[in-house]
Amino acid sequence: MLHYNFPPFCVGEARRITGPGRREIGHGALAERSLLGILPSPEEFMYTIRLVSDITESNGSSSMASVCGGSLALMDAGVPVSGHCAGVSVGRFTDASGQKEVYVTDIIGEEDFFGDMDFKVAGTREGVTGVQLDLKARGLNLEQIERIFAQARRGREKILDIMEKAIASPRKELSKYAPKLRSFKIDPDKIGKLIGPGGKMINALQDRYGVKIDVEEDGTVVVSGSDLAKVEACSAEIEAMCAEVKIGALYRGKVVGVKDFGVFVELAPGTDGMCHISELAEGYVEKVSDVAKVGDELLVKVINVDDQGRIKLSHRQALAETAEHEPRANA
Repeated sequence: MLHYNFPPFCVGEARRITGPGRREIGHGALAERSLLGILPSPEEFMYTIRLVSDITESNGSSSMASVCGGSLALMDAGVPVSGHCAGVSVGRFTDASGQKEVYVTDIIGEEDFFGDMDFKVAGTREGVTGVQLDLKARGLNLEQIERIFAQARRGREKILDIMEKAIASPRKELSKYAPKLRSFKIDPDKIGKLIGPGGKMINALQDRYGVKIDVEEDGTVVVSGSDLAKVEACSAEIEAMCAEVKIGALYRGKVVGVKDFGVFVELAPGTDGMCHISELAEGYVEKVSDVAKVGDELLVKVINVDDQGRIKLSHRQALAETAEHEPRANA
């Protein structure tokens, strides 16, 4: 979104400032369209971008100045643009017969008034991203258009040289005042688990981490907040919560329930499994409480997931598997 403001005082006029007129809408649209060619995709950069171009003095092409200033501002803000974009206008003067013609680059106000053309061309070193032509003559032939584009390119490249000396690439980090965003995908079937009954789970996560969580129907999750560490922590918890539990995976979970026949272990928020008493240790276990109590951390291995999604765990097999990978001491 580019807002182009052209107040009366920038051309030495004194009149009431009202809503945007033809000039503001047209020039703003040209500058915005020219800069769209260098912007990253929404997947690469999820932020809404608002550029404001305030014209304080105008004696030339303020729309092309907005392109150049906008490109510099985007890089300075840390937006990962593909490169700089610059613009320049080309004018034309002819004699009364129209046989002799002169093309001038970066025309000023008087040249625009007395000339018969204002050909604006914006782009990068690779190509053109925006064009606008104001013409008082009856038309242009292909040879004239080719000459105009070549002259505009030479002017544009000189401007790009100067811009790149000021800032050659986007800043690595956004402003500390910009919200921090993290986007990732989960299985759409797990959306209900993330939201919870009546929004209980998602609201609890937002309150705990002080973030905002948005979920799309395709499983895209966007976590935003002012503290990057909390955004990352919340994202990690959501990914763990919605991750697919695979047979053979090891988890260090928390005992949330103790029964005579075994214990219930929380593998991730909202995901529990049951470890039978026979899987708590090698040999005979008389009481479950001899091995684990509520609140204990327990290393477990997923040994089965049935058709209803119930997870069967084994502490005994997890200990045996980790012991196999531990280095043995020399005798």
